[in-house]
Order: sequence, then C-alpha cells, then structure tokens
Amino acid sequence: MDISADMVKKLRDQTNAGMMDCKKALAEAAGDFDKAVEVLRKRGAATAMKKSGREAKDGVVASYIHLGGKVGVLVEINCETDFVAKNDKFKDFVKDVTLQIAAANPIFVSKDDVPEETKTKEREITLGQLANDPKNAKKPKEVMEKIVEGKLDKYFTTACLLEQAFVRNPDQTIKDLLTARIQELGENIVIRRFVRFQVGE
Repeated sequence: MDISADMVKKLRDQTNAGMMDCKKALAEAAGDFDKAVEVLRKRGAATAMKKSGREAKDGVVASYIHLGGKVGVLVEINCETDFVAKNDKFKDFVKDVTLQIAAANPIFVSKDDVPEETKTKEREITLGQLANDPKNAKKPKEVMEKIVEGKLDKYFTTACLLEQAFVRNPDQTIKDLLTARIQELGENIVIRRFVRFQVGE
C-alpha cells in the first residue's frame, strides 16, 4: 500500500514522532492510522524504558493556581539537562501535569508509591462489598480474586497520577503523555513529587 505524505504528516502531528518513524509505523500497520498510533506508542514505551535508567537531576519546580485561587499545585519534574528544562515542549508538559493534578486530584505519582497497607485496605473493602452481594455467593475463589484485582486497577486509575486519563485527551494516560515526551525530547523525565492545596481542606 502507498503511504501518502499527508498520512505521515497527520500521524506526526498527532504523535510528535519523527517522519521516518511515522512512515515505518504506517507501513507496518498497512496504512491503518489507529494501528500505526499503537505501533508508535509501543515503540515510545520501549524508548522510555531504555532512558528510564538514566539519572534525571535537572528540571523544575512549578506551581499552578486554579482560577479563583481555590486550588493550588506545586510539582517537581526532573529531566537530565538544563537544555531540556528550558525547552518549550518540556514546559508545556509541566503545565499539563500541574493542570491534571489540580483537576483530577491524584494522591500518588505512581502505583509503586501506593503503600502496601493501602492496597490491602482497598482489597478488604472490595471483598466486603462482594461478600455482601448475593450474586457472588457461588463464584469460585479465582473469579473473586480477578474481580478484586480489577477493582484495585480501577482504584489506581483515580489515585495514581500516571494511571489517570489525561483531562485534555481522555484516550491518553499521563504515563502515555510522559512516554511521548521522553521519546520526543530524548531524555529521561521523571515526575518526582507533587502537593495539591485546596481551600478548606
């Protein structure tokens, strides 16, 4: 199948990947645009994994005050060099992250930050809910475990910043956004920590 320049441009505009990467992804996906996006995202994840071992000691501490001054956010996001810290695409990413924290109120940066006692408590709550539902009385233990793990994953999508759907594009998680920026800027980027303030809390 012929891959047109327009298709490549459209894919580049949506993913920020290089022209050749877009062309290869479209060829691999036999011209299917959505599959090509998936191919690039998978490759981006591989690129991000390679870079994740590198130390990120530069970066910024950024703040965001939501309209009306009722919600404020402070976040530390690290990269490897001062050059990237001053890059407009890095700055845009930082803005997106502060907006996400203000709007979606995560508790942790990632699943790894969730304490074991919190996971245990969430499992216990789910098991209690399931036990009180007569529909579950005859379900095997393995099925119940899968339901519990599914509920725990659902908890992560609200409590963990990286697992949350991006408020500006719900088809993308913050982890996807981070992976795309790492691929685009060629450096390891780490959302180190954040604090969110809300009037009256």
